[in-house]
Amino acid sequence: MKKSNSLKKLRKAMEKAQNARRFEHTLGVEYTAAALAMRYDCDVKSAQIAGLLHDCAKCLSDEKRLSICEKNHIPMTELERRNPFLLHAKAGAYLAEKKYGVSNPDILNAIRSHTTGRQGMSTLEKIVFIADYIEPGRKHAPNLKQVRKLAFTDLDEALVKILGDTLHYLKETGGDIDPMTEETWRYYS
Repeated sequence: MKKSNSLKKLRKAMEKAQNARRFEHTLGVEYTAAALAMRYDCDVKSAQIAGLLHDCAKCLSDEKRLSICEKNHIPMTELERRNPFLLHAKAGAYLAEKKYGVSNPDILNAIRSHTTGRQGMSTLEKIVFIADYIEPGRKHAPNLKQVRKLAFTDLDEALVKILGDTLHYLKETGGDIDPMTEETWRYYS
């Protein structure tokens, strides 16, 4: 980190950039990511930074997220173009680097892949993906109690369970499914 090199500064920046509900979620993800990092011998500060910044583009308008991706030649799928809210992870990784000074590629990948996952995820990427799903403020995710326990006993099993539950939910509700989510689920299953 070069520009905002302290967790305190990043927390203040996120409090300013996000609405109160999103900021509370962000703090929950930071906390949960730190706990999982301690459990799985991963760098705690990196987990906290990724947790704090994972939704740094979530409160931007769809137009702004699209614009960030277009102007900076960030690849987008047709699904993402039709549903720009899905771009918050890719736009967030860009902002984490350019606006908040993150240079660690593992942190940037954790932000970029926190919604869909990807093949060959690092431990930090898995931690942030899972922390986003199980943070204390989450109330309605499928099998939440089971996944919370699983997260602290088997990171890969928790990842597969979350991906499977997400795919099942999207199929049941007729939601759009990002192909990367299916790819990730197949890779880890």
